[in-house]
Amino acid sequence: MDQITSLIKFRNPYGNQEIELQQAVYEAGGTPMLRLRIRERGARFTIFDIDPATAKFWAEAMLKWATPLAADNPPPHLPPPPAED
Repeated sequence: MDQITSLIKFRNPYGNQEIELQQAVYEAGGTPMLRLRIRERGARFTIFDIDPATAKFWAEAMLKWATPLAADNPPPHLPPPPAED
């Protein structure tokens, strides 16, 4: 059976979407994937899996954009970032 582990869940305050990042490890093997689940209003979901290299590229691009625009403190509606191992 595939193993899905929730990493973090939060809401986007500007569209009220629920966003969840999960790790997906497949029974058949292969590379673990980062699953992005976006729940729109109601019951509509957008779900896709991202390989580690793509996730790293995407994260770096998002940080490059957000760093000069974001305040030093996260908004109160966001949970604290996950602890590093």
